[in-house]
Amino acid sequence: MNFDLTEDQEMMRESFARLLDDKCTPERLRESEKSGFDKEVWAGLAELGAFLLRVPEEQDGLGLGTFDAAVLMEEVGRKLPFGPIAETLLAARLIAMLGTDNAADCLANVVSGGTVASVALHDTASRPSQFVAGGTVAEIVIGRRGDEVVLYEVPSEARPAEKNLASDSLAEVDLASAKSTPLASGPEAAALFEATIEEWKLLTSVALAGLGRQALKMAAEYASERKQFGQLIGQFQAISHPLADRLCEVDGGKLLAWKAMRAIADNETDAAAQVSTCLWWNIDAAGKAVSQSLQTFGGYGLTTEYDIYLYTLRARSWPLVWGDPQLLLGEAATRHYGKTSVYLPDVGDLPIEFDIGEEARNVMAEIDAFMDANVTPEMREKFHYSWEGWVPELHKKLIEAKLMFLSSPELGGRGIGPYAKAAARRTFDRHGYNNPAAGVAEMVGLMISRAGSDELKEEVLSKIMSGDSIASLGYSEPGAGSDVFAAQTRATPDGNGWRIDGTKMFTSGANLSDYVLMLTRTNTEVPKHKGLTMFIVPLKAEGVTIQPVHTFQDERTNITFYDNVKIPDSWRLGEVDGGVRTMSLALELEHGGGFSNPMLHTVEAAEELCSEIDTGMGQKLIETLDAQQRLMKARANVAVSLLFEHRATWAGVEKKPNLAYGPMAKMFSSERFMDDARDLMNLTAPLSLTKRKGAAALINQSYRHAHGTKIYGGTSEVHRSMIAERGLGLPRTRA
Repeated sequence: MNFDLTEDQEMMRESFARLLDDKCTPERLRESEKSGFDKEVWAGLAELGAFLLRVPEEQDGLGLGTFDAAVLMEEVGRKLPFGPIAETLLAARLIAMLGTDNAADCLANVVSGGTVASVALHDTASRPSQFVAGGTVAEIVIGRRGDEVVLYEVPSEARPAEKNLASDSLAEVDLASAKSTPLASGPEAAALFEATIEEWKLLTSVALAGLGRQALKMAAEYASERKQFGQLIGQFQAISHPLADRLCEVDGGKLLAWKAMRAIADNETDAAAQVSTCLWWNIDAAGKAVSQSLQTFGGYGLTTEYDIYLYTLRARSWPLVWGDPQLLLGEAATRHYGKTSVYLPDVGDLPIEFDIGEEARNVMAEIDAFMDANVTPEMREKFHYSWEGWVPELHKKLIEAKLMFLSSPELGGRGIGPYAKAAARRTFDRHGYNNPAAGVAEMVGLMISRAGSDELKEEVLSKIMSGDSIASLGYSEPGAGSDVFAAQTRATPDGNGWRIDGTKMFTSGANLSDYVLMLTRTNTEVPKHKGLTMFIVPLKAEGVTIQPVHTFQDERTNITFYDNVKIPDSWRLGEVDGGVRTMSLALELEHGGGFSNPMLHTVEAAEELCSEIDTGMGQKLIETLDAQQRLMKARANVAVSLLFEHRATWAGVEKKPNLAYGPMAKMFSSERFMDDARDLMNLTAPLSLTKRKGAAALINQSYRHAHGTKIYGGTSEVHRSMIAERGLGLPRTRA
């Protein structure tokens, strides 16, 4: 798995970045608005080989792939140089690949920057006059006319300048009055042109991702300097949290574009749908990002004194030359559900890789075989995503097969790598057996192994490792919410041991567990996070009371009371007042997990119901464009959620800087799970209101389940603050 550029690509990116940083100053950008073009910047790009990137080596080009061109386009999005850059480099590729020797001079002029070229995005046979990016300055336009690919030499009078949204060189070009020279004709030529339009979608997607991220960066920098009511406005969650949401969308859009390129390279059957999806997503994400960023500037953002207005206008002007973005979602849906055949570009080599590896595939296959051989119908009936889905006999069998504590050799596991660990979690989830019992048992077991006494290891750890016992977590307290460091449950020295008094809320699994990992207050004279100590407390000890708390999710939790509960000092974990350090001993279990699996199950269930529901108009619901678009939107959310999970795992493996990739994976997926669960329930109503066994029950459950995902494991609000701080550099929003 890899999310990094190669050294050569990083050097290329830096070269383009230096040029654009130097030339695309605020003053020059405003001056360029007068003509919609900057000749000096254009010449600089040509000198660095921008327009040679996709020209094959046999035509004296650089022969690089789509991803390399995308590296340039992300920088274009960051700095907003004027001119049809993506269109020109693609036009150069078409001329090189289809043109005869007569086109050699034309190609030389284009790649040297002497002639600006563009591409007509729609068939010129049916649209002889159409809007063209950079049309007012493009002397050459490459278009498709039926099955011909045509080079149009456009006179200036056929491409008149007119006022437009972004004051760029957009023009409605009359190609019928241009001199046309066929470059090639027939199915292969038409296919190459169609593939070029798909590549334009990919490059435009990445440019929009670069634009959106830069807009958010500008907003974050402003919010880190501007004060209101005596505070930096970036400290206000009303400012930082929406920016965090937009960052997730923009990053997700970039990853979708990368994934679409990878899908093309790997010949995935759904690659064409992914191309349409990623442009639709990035148009929406960039639009929201610039609007939220401008809002951060307040009234100043409306003025032309601040650059944010340039991003706000360009976020619309670049992609809308194609047409209504909603049509792209329809196109994606038709390609996915209608299995439409589309010609795609030869993207060449790219370093981005989402392969989980052989170890992960082997573990997944072993888990599949184990579950098929050992799970009975009675067990499966009990499966649930909550603690109540724990099946003791299956738990013990998994431990015997060394499939339980997979990443923890000290607990008898195999010590598999993070990619395989994440894949195993998703595989159990696919079988419906991914309840918290195993994960918490592993975490508690590691803490005892690393910070527990010999007595605790003999009495408790041995039972956890054998599968005879599990443990729950005693962190949350009434009134404390997500702030576990506000714990008030007291541990008071008592002879050679301790007395525990207090209440813990949401002690899920306490009714099934033998032990609870307890976070207690042992010192009130120091900052709250320093006066905490951890213990293992037997739940059958005298003074422990477990009271059920039922949820509408079919998920039981508990409130637990501790009244004069006595435990020996040997059941303490770590140093007195060193609870935070003890908690960190199992941090490697952090996997940046999200909810892509239950999200996918919900989409698949909705697809199943849509295939059964009659519209009353002679067709099934799945055959309607509206249903397909809504399902496709949900699939896009699943894809981004999984990509975020992959990125978080990769960042941990590669020891990358902590840019809140884990919180992004969790927060984004939980929020989109909620959105999609609601919408797919609407789509399949009223059948989805029932709990009929199968797809209807799953959609019903997902709607209820999704509400909890935004709360447990850290609320969305806490994760938004982490994303804002680590991902955007905003000031801390929590006391």
